[in-house]
Amino acid sequence: MRVAHIIKVTRISGAERHLLVLLRGLREQGIDAHLIILTQSDVPMDNMIAEAQKRDIPIHRVTIYRHYDLTVVWRIRSTLHKIQPDIVHTHLIHADLYGWLGAKVAGAKTVLASRHNDDNFRYHPLIQRVSRVMWWLSDGGIAISNSIKRFVVEVEGARDDKVDVVHYGMDYRWTDDDVLTSAYKGLREELDLHPDTVILGMVNRLVEQKGIPYALRAFQQIMTEFPQVHLVIAGDGDGADALKSQANELGISSNVHWLGWRNDAQTLMGAFDIFLLPSLWEGFGLVLLEAMSRRIPIIASSVSAIPEVVAHGENGFLIPPRDVDGLVDAVRILLNDRSLRKYMGLLGDVRLETVFHVQQMVNATIVVYEKRLK
Repeated sequence: MRVAHIIKVTRISGAERHLLVLLRGLREQGIDAHLIILTQSDVPMDNMIAEAQKRDIPIHRVTIYRHYDLTVVWRIRSTLHKIQPDIVHTHLIHADLYGWLGAKVAGAKTVLASRHNDDNFRYHPLIQRVSRVMWWLSDGGIAISNSIKRFVVEVEGARDDKVDVVHYGMDYRWTDDDVLTSAYKGLREELDLHPDTVILGMVNRLVEQKGIPYALRAFQQIMTEFPQVHLVIAGDGDGADALKSQANELGISSNVHWLGWRNDAQTLMGAFDIFLLPSLWEGFGLVLLEAMSRRIPIIASSVSAIPEVVAHGENGFLIPPRDVDGLVDAVRILLNDRSLRKYMGLLGDVRLETVFHVQQMVNATIVVYEKRLK
């Protein structure tokens, strides 16, 4: 079986990392999986190509010149003619639209789509109408959580029987005790902190979705009780300046460290004592699996798919979105109990291996392919 995955890429983030793991796993199972990336001319994504090549994933680059660029359909068609896939599998809005059209023009018999998030823009009436038509014409799709499946059925108008749920899986081979120890020491040296400094960590885009303003307000209260605790935030985004200004106004800048976008974020997380994800909505939260692989207890919002990933009271705590006091209470519990932090981190590691292992994701994806293949 040969499968061509299509995605528009401007950086290596959650969906992109997911594909690198999935496609390598598919290829190890004998599926001839290819990756087509749609790239902007000013962001060629050479690093994505390098990452795919390291994993022996055949990768093809197609340039998209603007959001509305029907000419890309013909470039996708040309690439698909070279690959001759049995299935075309699209990811994210640009690939869903242009990839689907390109696949149909190329004569592909089976086209599937993955939904990675319950994006707000999909509520727009025009997008909803387009989505309903595409789901009606599609051969099926994959939602990366039960929450996302509900969204696809209720908001996008997909038939329930057309959408299968396949949770993200983590490549368990990434976990290494030496890596964790090195990361723990390295970040404290980088930030010129005492070797025993307790660090609350966040790894995410600096955008409204991630609920960072509530984390900053909670940290202001935490600092009054635990003045030696530091907050580290890795990521960038449109909200960076406003968030840094908020930290200054709250008087917490001395203990908040903005690392910007980090290519080593997965390793960096091994330096955190507690991981925070106070999102307002979240398709899945692949970063949660990465935190679990680093054996870190998690404090996250009880929204969207997060309760499918974090077991409240087991490998972390779930709180309502925007609940600053709830964040403070959960952080306080973990700061006061080092043994609980370690215990929850270990339970997260076990949960990752038993529930979210990469092989389960790969096997479930193959089952979907076999079911949908015409």
